[in-house]
Amino acid sequence: MLNQQISRSAYRVIMLVLLAVLFLAVNLFSNIVFRSARIDLTENNLYTLSDGTVEVVSSIEEPITLRFFYSEKLANDYARIRTYASHVRDLLEEIRARSNGNVRLEVIDPEAFSEEEDLAMSLGLKGAPTASGDVIYFGLVGTNAVDGLEAVPFFTDEREQYLEYDVARMIQNLSRPTRPVLGIVTNLPLDTGVGGLMSAMRGESLPFMIYEELQNRFEIEFLEQQFQAVPAKVDVLMIAHPRPLDEPTLYAIDQFVMRGGHILAFVDPHSEVSLTSGPNGEPIRGYTEASDLGPLLKSWGIDYDPTKIVGDRKIAQRVRTGLDARRQESDYVIWLAVPRANVDAEDLVTADVSRLNLGTAGSLTPVKDATTVFAPLVTTTEDSRLYDVDEVKAGPRPDDLLRDFSPTDESYVIAARVSGPVKSAFDGPPAEAPVAQEGAASPRKSQEKAGPYIAQSERDANIIVFADSDIFDDRFWVQTESYLGERVAQPIADNAVFIMSAVDNLMGSNELISLRARSKIDRPFVVVEDLRRAAERRFLAEQEVLEKKIAVTERSLTELQTRGPGADAAAGGPTSEESAEIRQFRAELLESRKRLRDVQRDLRRDVEGLGAQLRFVNIALVPIVLAILALGAAFLRYRRRKARVEKGA
Repeated sequence: MLNQQISRSAYRVIMLVLLAVLFLAVNLFSNIVFRSARIDLTENNLYTLSDGTVEVVSSIEEPITLRFFYSEKLANDYARIRTYASHVRDLLEEIRARSNGNVRLEVIDPEAFSEEEDLAMSLGLKGAPTASGDVIYFGLVGTNAVDGLEAVPFFTDEREQYLEYDVARMIQNLSRPTRPVLGIVTNLPLDTGVGGLMSAMRGESLPFMIYEELQNRFEIEFLEQQFQAVPAKVDVLMIAHPRPLDEPTLYAIDQFVMRGGHILAFVDPHSEVSLTSGPNGEPIRGYTEASDLGPLLKSWGIDYDPTKIVGDRKIAQRVRTGLDARRQESDYVIWLAVPRANVDAEDLVTADVSRLNLGTAGSLTPVKDATTVFAPLVTTTEDSRLYDVDEVKAGPRPDDLLRDFSPTDESYVIAARVSGPVKSAFDGPPAEAPVAQEGAASPRKSQEKAGPYIAQSERDANIIVFADSDIFDDRFWVQTESYLGERVAQPIADNAVFIMSAVDNLMGSNELISLRARSKIDRPFVVVEDLRRAAERRFLAEQEVLEKKIAVTERSLTELQTRGPGADAAAGGPTSEESAEIRQFRAELLESRKRLRDVQRDLRRDVEGLGAQLRFVNIALVPIVLAILALGAAFLRYRRRKARVEKGA
């Protein structure tokens, strides 16, 4: 009996040991075999590589080395960095697994005063100092087989939603032997930013953030605004609010399109970036208020009136007015916040655009019987109308524009793609201008000569035209902060997404388009916004009536009080009729002012009422419904149990 008990005890011990060994073996096996297996349950698939990244990674022909510098030991005390670092490492591991061995990943923990820290600093990484005096490194360096080097100095929270795009762009830049060339013709201070050239020379201004994005992706070739031919090395020509171009320059652009070149053009009836980007918010030197491409747009199949500006009441931007202490913001109908519903979700360029912030934009229409296909990319709502440029130059108050707004019930096109065969806008080469026009940037450059005249495009054109140049202005779409000496962009709109996607698409590179602003889905409170706009329209209408009534009453009261005494007035005082009239006017004045205050208070009544309903649903209604369901289920179980008991009895 004793031997049997010992054997049973030994058997139990052996079984426990075997189970422990099996448990460890299964864990080790799963860690090795299923290391890359994941299930991504996030709403925006944040941990799943997009098709664009997979295409970029699979097209690598030469090895690329990614060095992930992360001070893991120091970052243990910082939960936000630790979580973000895990996300970065998972992404890099996934990219390495998909690269067929062409991406090598090194994870380096640069301890203080170590060779790894010296390497991190030599490669341009920035360390974040801690309260204890230590430095945390959290960056990425990529190198290729030659001398190419790309770096993310420090992964900041503001760029987390662009993480996959930043890494994929780094890999694509390193995998290309040469970068594609983007030609630019512009009168905007893209490369100097606010303050213009003089401020840039003093170190007081910075390039527009969109220009920095373009520099990271392409080789930039600025063209003088007078030239005989577009250089052969230019893959895409971006024309951004140029000065008036002379005939030989227009002909050079025309022939670039005839040879199959692609165009991204931004024209503007009233460029606010030109009018406010100079010193102290003044116009930049040699600014151009309006821009047009004359006969080129017609030949491409586009009608554009540079004297008209589109306004839209439904998608107007909210701006600070400072005119009313109770209501410091108002809708500015000539500054537009174009939502996703008003962009073409089927076109690659706008497929990932959630919002565009624009200022004083124009409109485009297709030319009748044109040879090209006109496809709208960005449109207004039907709650819109056109303004003459002269109405806008005076700087109208937002409330005045709202009060006098009369929609045409027509939707206007702000940006469009034209494609198909194009006929030249010229019958032949024009005579070359002998000297530069007065006020031009420089004499005509002659290193590139125009080729033989081409009357019709050799292949279908691919042209994108946007009737606004304020899309480039930082103040419309991005908030910038300085972190460890670097400018960090925190986008509030997708202006850069549109421009970068358009250039990529025209360059023939669509891999990165789906990555920009990947997890940034703008979800405005549409119902709340509609209620606010409707209430504000009622407020403005009633406010105007009441203000006029108050003005008339005050004027009548002032006239009556300053009028001389009546003939039968005692001691020079007003007559009894005049006193009664004064009391009546004062009562009307008090009543009108009270009504105006009531209207101002009621401006947000509908919105607050909706908020109260939502709070009731979230806080009270849902728990009540769940409690009723639980009680109902308990009652049903009780009835079933009772029925079984009665049946058994």
